Formats: sequence, C-alpha cells, structure tokens
Amino acid sequence: MRKLFIYAALIVVTLFVLGPFIWMLSTSLKPADEVLTATPMLWPHPVEWSNYAAAWRSAPFSRYFLNSLFISGVETAFDLTLGAMAAYAFARLEFAGKRPLFLALLATLMVPGELLLIPNYITVAKLHWMSTYQGIIVPWLVSVFTIFLMRQFFLSMPSEIFEAAELDGLHPVRTLFQIVMPLTKPVWITAGLIKFIGSWNSFLWVVVVSNSQSLDTVPVGLMNFTSDVGTEYNQLMAAATFCMVPLAIVFLIGQRYFIEGITRSGIR
Repeated sequence: MRKLFIYAALIVVTLFVLGPFIWMLSTSLKPADEVLTATPMLWPHPVEWSNYAAAWRSAPFSRYFLNSLFISGVETAFDLTLGAMAAYAFARLEFAGKRPLFLALLATLMVPGELLLIPNYITVAKLHWMSTYQGIIVPWLVSVFTIFLMRQFFLSMPSEIFEAAELDGLHPVRTLFQIVMPLTKPVWITAGLIKFIGSWNSFLWVVVVSNSQSLDTVPVGLMNFTSDVGTEYNQLMAAATFCMVPLAIVFLIGQRYFIEGITRSGIR
C-alpha cells in the first residue's frame, strides 16, 4: 500500500508537470478559431501541421538559433573553465582570506539578477558594447553557482589524488585539467547543462542590450507572434515547441551525468 501511494503521488505530480507541455503541443496543432473557444478542447480538429511551417517562416528563426547556440556555447565554455579554476582554488589551495572571500561570493547568490541590470547596462554602455555579442556575453561569463557546485564536488574527492599530483610536481592548473577533470565528468556536465539552459532561456538582458534583430536569440524571437492587435497563439506554441527541442536533446543526452553530479556534490 505504501508503494502504491508513492507511485500514485508520482503519477499525479508527473501529469501536473507534463500538463503545460501537452497543452502547448495541442495548441500548436489547432486552427486559429479553435485556440480561444468557450469550451477548451485538448485534441485539435482538424490537426494543422502547417502551423509549424508558418511559425518558422514568420521570423528568421535560423538566425535566432545560431545566435542562441553561439551565445550559450561561449558563455558555457568560459563559465566551466573559469568556474572550475576558482572552485579548485577554494577547495584545494590555501591563501589569505579564502573563507571570507568564498562567503562573499555565496552572498551574491541572494542578489536578484534583475538588480544587476542597471550596473551591467551602464558598464556595457560605457564600453560601447551596446548591440554587440560581447555586450550580451561578457557580463555572464562566470556563475557563482558553478563555482559552488564544483567546489563541493572537488571537496568530496580523496586527498591522496592531490597529494600524489603534488609529489609528481604538477602545477595546480595541470592537476585540475589533466587529473581532476577526467574524474569529475558528472559535475562538469551538470554545471554545463545548467549554464547552457539558463543562457538559452535568457530574455531580458538581450532585450535591454540589443537593438538589432541580427543579434536576437530564440526567446526574443518568440515575441514576433505578439502585436498590438493580438497574439497568434497557435503559431506561438508551434514556435515554442521547436525552440524547446534543442534543450530537450541536450538534457536527455546528459541526464545521467546531471543526476549524478547533483547527488555527489552534496546538493540534495
């Protein structure tokens, strides 16, 4: 009975989580006159597969996808590299002010991202980086959460590994990338997934910094379906569906490492 109750609860939670996605897929296949009806229908009649083609043609989504892939890829690569170096220093190196500095970094996690918009905007404007890739990318090259996640993982590793590397005369940077990195693949993939998904979904900062459609990303491109005269919900849901596919693929590929990285880092 206990297992039955647990599985029943899990099924209810799963349906609750999948509900918005099911409704999104359903709406993406509906004709325009069936989207906002007095009696909502789950299954469209008839099925309008042409909504996907119309949504793709309504805006330069190929450009949006390239921008999102480039921005998310660069931010993820720098975040993993710089975050791992900082995490290794906090986990395995001794230096003055180590603990206060780490606590100060953790304190920044409590600062809402919206609060950073104005100082970041002023900095980017004074550097003349408005409507440029560097203006969109540079302020978010390092994540404190990545540093914290990797530090927790590095602390869980046996000290003998680092002592052996030190006896062999390895520099800390070589120890990190040649010895620690191959042994900590789950946390690298976990941090990379979190950063990539967060960067891919970034909307507000791109809208604030960029005034050029050539720099717009996928989330910004979805605004094309909303205008002063209303919103084309069926095409909007179709666009949201194919814009979600890359994230689903990336997560499914790294799902096993993602779960392992979270559990082994001490974050439950």
